[in-house]
Amino acid sequence: MLSKLMKEIFLASRKTGWILEPDAKLLFREAGLPVPRFGWAKQASQLQEIAAEIGFPLAAKVVSPSVIHKSDVQGVAVGINSIEELSAFYEQVSSLPDFAGIHIEEMAEGLELIVGAKTDYQFGPIVLLGIGGTGVEIYQDVAIRMAPLTGKDIDSMVRELKGTKLLTGYRGNKAINMEALSEVLLLFSELLMEIGPYIESIDLNPLLCSNDGCLIADARIMLDASLLTS
Repeated sequence: MLSKLMKEIFLASRKTGWILEPDAKLLFREAGLPVPRFGWAKQASQLQEIAAEIGFPLAAKVVSPSVIHKSDVQGVAVGINSIEELSAFYEQVSSLPDFAGIHIEEMAEGLELIVGAKTDYQFGPIVLLGIGGTGVEIYQDVAIRMAPLTGKDIDSMVRELKGTKLLTGYRGNKAINMEALSEVLLLFSELLMEIGPYIESIDLNPLLCSNDGCLIADARIMLDASLLTS
């Protein structure tokens, strides 16, 4: 069942047609999914406080209802190590259309995976798992199942990936925490069953997974047209 906060996020996002990243991270955290520590600096005066609370190094991204693909407009910065660098990035992106501040979060490392979802008009909600990052469209190494997922579904999705060795340890790299990945996918599937009627698609890319666990490093939720007209 959707919490009050989740409902408020959906209602507030109808104007834009998609959920801005700070609100998407709030929604996922409310659902128990792992997200980095983050803050939304709507004004430059908030940068120092948020940076001090999270700690360097940081990642920062522009927040704007007119900017869906942030990397296309140089709206992403990683490895920020000082308030001067953070302030410079804020200034750099502040001229973008409909600028609404910057999303600031702790840096995370791990294997880049993609987890996605959409509501198919014939089959209902479906979940995608694949090797993520910038090359996701090139490699197209994904597995798809109908929601809700089971543990067996997740095991078979992982085995189906051509890059499954990357998850289980390859050339000296540690295997990712498969228990953490499974938990993310199960929680994500449960959330999808609740919000499926309201969304067109969800992309978690990347979901960063390491031996220690998984974190949702980037997230985009596109709303269904029926919600926008209701």
